[in-house]
Amino acid sequence: MEMMLTGAPIGADEALRIGLVNRVVPAAEVMTEARNLAAQLAASAPVAMRYIINAVNKGMEMPFAEACQYEATLFGLVASTDDMRDGTKAFLEKRKATFTGR
Repeated sequence: MEMMLTGAPIGADEALRIGLVNRVVPAAEVMTEARNLAAQLAASAPVAMRYIINAVNKGMEMPFAEACQYEATLFGLVASTDDMRDGTKAFLEKRKATFTGR
């Protein structure tokens, strides 16, 4: 599989090496990996996930600097949630977080 960035193809191994992707899987395992990732994301903090999706969708329509500012604003909002506080506490206590969407 190759990606095109500014006209130059980048193979999967190179994309992994330069940090463009965080894993490469054989084509036969893509759907299994996608389902596993989707399940992990679905179990995440709902407010954070909503803002991530929002940042990606709206950010694609903005100039880069404006998109970065927008993402930083959403990050600040997420950082003020009860879910973030419990997620951090759960991490430190080595337990699973209980996300409430607040």
